[in-house]
Amino acid sequence: MRISLPALVLMAILFLAGGGEAGECSVKGIRLRGRVKVVDAFPDLKVQVVGAFPDLKVKLVDAFPDHCGEWQMVTSFPDFTIQFVSAFPDLKIMYVQAFPGEP
Repeated sequence: MRISLPALVLMAILFLAGGGEAGECSVKGIRLRGRVKVVDAFPDLKVQVVGAFPDLKVKLVDAFPDHCGEWQMVTSFPDFTIQFVSAFPDLKIMYVQAFPGEP
C-alpha cells in the first residue's frame, strides 16, 4: 500500500495537533494518570463528572497512580491540576472502582 505525500503530511499534522493515536491516554499533552490537585482557578484541565459516556474512567488510588485513569488526589506537588466545571469541559470523567482508563 502506498501513501501519497499530501496524505502523509496531513496525518503528521493531525498527530502533532493532538489527534494522536487512540489509547494514548492524554489530553492537551497531559498524561491522564498521576498525582492530581483540585484548584479553583487556572487549571491544566477543566473536568466534568458524568454518569455515562465519559472520555475517561477514573479510579482514585492511595499510591502508585501508574496506569491510565489512576489518579491520586494530593494537595502539593501534583503532576497536573484540575478544576471541576458543569459546562464546557476539556475532559469528561466517570469514577469507577475497577478497570480505569479510556472506555
